[in-house]
Amino acid sequence: MRPYLTHFAVLYAFLASFGVEIHALSPNYSACQLQQNAPLTGCPDGTLFVSPTDSRAHFKTVQAAVESLPETGDAIILIGAGEYFEKVNVTRSAPLTLLGQLDPNTARDPAGNASQRNLVHIWYNLYVLPGMTDQDTSTLTVAPLPGQQSGNTDFKAYNIDFENRAAKYSISQALAGSFMYSNASFYGCTFAGWQDTWYTGVNAYSYAFDTIIYGQTDYLFGSGMAWFQNVILANRACGGGIVAWVGTEGTRNGAFIADSKIIRSPDANSTTVTDSRCYLGRPWNPLAITVYLRTYMDESIHPNGFTHWSGKTSVSSTTYFAEYRSSGPGGNTSKRLPQEYILTDAQVNEKFTLESVFAGTPTWIDFEYVA
Repeated sequence: MRPYLTHFAVLYAFLASFGVEIHALSPNYSACQLQQNAPLTGCPDGTLFVSPTDSRAHFKTVQAAVESLPETGDAIILIGAGEYFEKVNVTRSAPLTLLGQLDPNTARDPAGNASQRNLVHIWYNLYVLPGMTDQDTSTLTVAPLPGQQSGNTDFKAYNIDFENRAAKYSISQALAGSFMYSNASFYGCTFAGWQDTWYTGVNAYSYAFDTIIYGQTDYLFGSGMAWFQNVILANRACGGGIVAWVGTEGTRNGAFIADSKIIRSPDANSTTVTDSRCYLGRPWNPLAITVYLRTYMDESIHPNGFTHWSGKTSVSSTTYFAEYRSSGPGGNTSKRLPQEYILTDAQVNEKFTLESVFAGTPTWIDFEYVA
């Protein structure tokens, strides 16, 4: 078994023992995703097939398949099981769906959970060096070409692992996913990094469901609007905060984490101390917004919850940090920062549903998967 497969198999086995499983399969695409003798059986017409080993594949790399697409029209790419050492850069504005191939034995149990995780793993190993931007390091980028401000209107990915393997510690900014001027959503995926794993940037809207995100330092960061539903945030170590966000006056741009779990990562070094060391977030600017809703928090969470930015002595009164019905050993809010809001049922129902945050129901989210 290849090293990356062993690595993720161990993580998935641990998470399964923790009660973390895939919670859904796509009713629209699962027939296409389940491995079969003819790989495109059950796939929508026109689906492209990528595989590094299957001679029937249209392309050997994901990026080659993406670059072959016309600028208009919906497109679907089925990615065969395997390891892909490459950067994937999506610049087209028309809708695009990436499907990770799944084991044919994947099936829901009576509770509706699926039996295993992903077979497709895309990884790269860049970190910020002089002359580079944070986004240059990202394994997956969904953003328009430089100088343009109209990115992908509807990007979806299902059951794919994205990883930045620049180092096994916070070496510098080293992104697994970067999204700008786009609508991007993810289902049953994994994003693995250490510092700045996930970036939702300028004029971007992102959504993740049933997804695992690994990191150490500010591993959810950005300036756009991001909603994380039913995700696992796995602390490989503690540094900065889980979330670092830039807010914009007159908007609700921020990070919203709902019905999720925060745990010490199963691959954290045995000598790494995380108990009461990890902060829920810190403000990248004074208008930062970070909200946790109904989230389980293990022993790794610091009693104060949030913290100030490095070099500052306090959190600005214009920063909006909030929690609602946090649970677990780290979910005790009695010692939280005085600037933090502990929300009521009425406040959540009025202001912090997905529909209220996005000012409507986004048409680019697959609600059939999350049902």
